Amino acid sequence: MGKRIISQARGHGSLSYQARKRAFIFKIKYPMGEGEAEVISILHSAAHSAPLLKLKRKDEVFYNPAFNGAVLGQKITIGNTQTPQEGNIMMLKDVPLGAHVYNIENNPGDGGKMVRAAGTKAIVFKRYDHNKVSLLMPNKKEILISGDCRVTLGTIAGEGRTLKPFIKAGVKFYKMKARNKLWPRTSAVKMNAIDHPFGSGRGKRIKSKIAKRNAPPGARVGHIRPSRTGRKR
Repeated sequence: MGKRIISQARGHGSLSYQARKRAFIFKIKYPMGEGEAEVISILHSAAHSAPLLKLKRKDEVFYNPAFNGAVLGQKITIGNTQTPQEGNIMMLKDVPLGAHVYNIENNPGDGGKMVRAAGTKAIVFKRYDHNKVSLLMPNKKEILISGDCRVTLGTIAGEGRTLKPFIKAGVKFYKMKARNKLWPRTSAVKMNAIDHPFGSGRGKRIKSKIAKRNAPPGARVGHIRPSRTGRKR
């Protein structure tokens, strides 16, 4: 009887392959309606690369990635405002062109899905008819989304996060474990044949492998539906 390869075992779930649930206790979202919110705390979340703002609006508490320059007790405006400032939550159609934004909704009301990593920002690029707005993303690609999607003005804090070295393997181990990442990662061709379809082969002599059409996840590695195989002549 064989055993599951690592990618199959991770998908199945076990004590060895699971995320720390406590790392994900803070959920980023936007509140319903308009008004004014106050920054009541700035905290660290193991599941997020950026520090989080704990905001209170009336009786509602919500979390949002912190922006550069955020301070305790600061007032944040939610909704349309005549004087946009960093930290304000607005609809994309009301944001001036050239402004930096983050925590962008993919669809109106989903609470923010894009540009949430430390130090990132997008730029409001163009406006189009039919309530569409173009954004220049951190990877320099341009995307088009609805003007009714909400965003936060400013740049996310924690820009120099990747500059600090881990120093010790143990520090990186716990950092990866918080996000349920497989670390350290072993190259597939260095494994034994029982551990991966690329394994063994008496050394690192890579041969192309055609994955079966109906192979399960994990075994479906290599060339997926290749249009042609073999050496070009």
